[in-house]
Amino acid sequence: QVQLVESGGGLVQAGGSLRLSCAASGRTFSNYAMGWFRQVPGKEREFQGGISRSGGRVHYGDSVAGRFIISRDNAKNTVYLQMNSLAPEDTAVYYCAATTDRGRYYTNAYEYEHWGQGTQVTVSS
Repeated sequence: QVQLVESGGGLVQAGGSLRLSCAASGRTFSNYAMGWFRQVPGKEREFQGGISRSGGRVHYGDSVAGRFIISRDNAKNTVYLQMNSLAPEDTAVYYCAATTDRGRYYTNAYEYEHWGQGTQVTVSS
C-alpha cells in the first residue's frame, strides 16, 4: 500500500501558474508509475499527465499538452505537476495516483491502484 498526499492547490488568476506536489509514503515509490487527474462535479476524472517509475517516460492528456509538466523526484518520494497558462476551465480538484509500473502508458483512472485525497485548484478570470 502507498499513501499519497497532494498539496499546492489554491486560487490563481487566469494566465498564472501553480505547482502541485504529491508526497508518497509506504511502499517503494520508485516501483510506481504516477499520474495526475482532475475532476469537476458531475464529470469523470480526466487524465492530465503520467510519468514512468524512472521518470524517463511522460505523457499528457490532450487538453494540457504544452502547458503542464509532470516530473518526479524519487529521492524525495514526490511527483509534481507544474501548471502554466492556467485558465478558468482548469478549475477542478486535482488528484495524484499511483500504479505498479509494468511498462505501459496509463491514462485511465481504473488503471491506478492508489489515490490521494485531492487538492482544489481555482482559476479566476
